[in-house]
Amino acid sequence: MTLPKPAYSRILLKLSGESLLGTKPYGLDFERAREISREIKDIQALGVQIAIMIGGGNIFRGIRGTGAGMERSSADQMGLLATVMNGIALQDALEREGMVTRHISAIEIRSLAEPFIRRRVLRHLEKGRIVIFSAGIGSPYFTTDTAAALRALEIKAEIIFKATQVDGVYTADPKLDKTARKFRTIRYLDVITKDLKVMDSTAITLCKDNGIPILVFNIDVRGNLRKAALGQAIGTRVY
Repeated sequence: MTLPKPAYSRILLKLSGESLLGTKPYGLDFERAREISREIKDIQALGVQIAIMIGGGNIFRGIRGTGAGMERSSADQMGLLATVMNGIALQDALEREGMVTRHISAIEIRSLAEPFIRRRVLRHLEKGRIVIFSAGIGSPYFTTDTAAALRALEIKAEIIFKATQVDGVYTADPKLDKTARKFRTIRYLDVITKDLKVMDSTAITLCKDNGIPILVFNIDVRGNLRKAALGQAIGTRVY
């Protein structure tokens, strides 16, 4: 059977830590990680080269620490380490599904992950390996959204898939406002001026200045990742 042709040859998937929660209130649901891994395997079979930027909000968010009185740099560093833990878990889940992976940490932890070397990462992608980025860009004050935008540019990804638990970008939080309206498409500048919580303003500006689109969709709906890879109309496209 001939597989359908994907819309993109190389993508960066921004995966939040919360996407690994499953039904748990906190931490990691390993079965949920396996489910996401199967969907990633499905789009890799189409011929898509895949890099993933993983978040850490299911374990620790820097803003949670600052709210409790921690110094911002220390709290953010804890959040970066949470993403490394998620990276290890996701790597294990992907490899259990038969994929070859490379875990790239922006914080040097050589016994667990490779350092970021752009040419080496590109080679991994060309060889069909799944690349998992963790620890953001390795510095406090920069979110994993900004890190996703930066890495997407460095690896020449054609698009950022922003996988969330909402099926797109709305005029307001649809969980709180039943009149919230969903955008099918929206421009970068409108995201910034309307203060829509798609990605932080630094990430949006990076994408805007370099012309890389963002597709926001619900990762919890099975098959959505495949639809996104095939260029089908789901979620919201930021351009």
